[in-house]
Amino acid sequence: MSSTPVLQGELVQLTAINVAEDVPLFVEWSQDTEYWRLEAADPEIPRRLSRIEEDFNRSEISGREIDFAIRTLIDPITIGYADLEMTNQANRDCYLGIGIGRREYWNRGYGTDVMRVLLRYAFEALNLHRVSLNVFEYNERAITCYRKAGFIEEGRQREFLRRDNQFWDLIYMGILRSEWEKRVSDHG
Repeated sequence: MSSTPVLQGELVQLTAINVAEDVPLFVEWSQDTEYWRLEAADPEIPRRLSRIEEDFNRSEISGREIDFAIRTLIDPITIGYADLEMTNQANRDCYLGIGIGRREYWNRGYGTDVMRVLLRYAFEALNLHRVSLNVFEYNERAITCYRKAGFIEEGRQREFLRRDNQFWDLIYMGILRSEWEKRVSDHG
């Protein structure tokens, strides 16, 4: 067990989503073409504030999803969101999602720090056995981040998505609790 607060990393803190303050940012980011290209398989469609609020309310009611705002530690501004969806509670499995919406925080280590915090939370606080995710094969920055966190490619759905006049695979990745524990003990 670490002495760091479970939802805090070196650069970020994960907090509850403040619907009034955070959801308008999520709407803004959903209209950023590059962000949407990396996040969603759907064609880019401007999302209304009320629709995103409904999505968060629905996930809170279901109890299957834990949603977080990603905030910087230095000046606590919201730079993204993360979630853990309990896909198979009997087998202690969840699905992880992350999105850094503020481009000025891309390629600066924030995503890697978020992954460390989310995995610590998933394995220590929630006592999960595995964490899964998927990523488009053209999202090399995310794939690098996930591999740094210890995720292993487990499979592909070939030619899942058509973007930029070509088809791309959807890559499935996962990390087991035992793999995470070994990484934590090896890296101090």
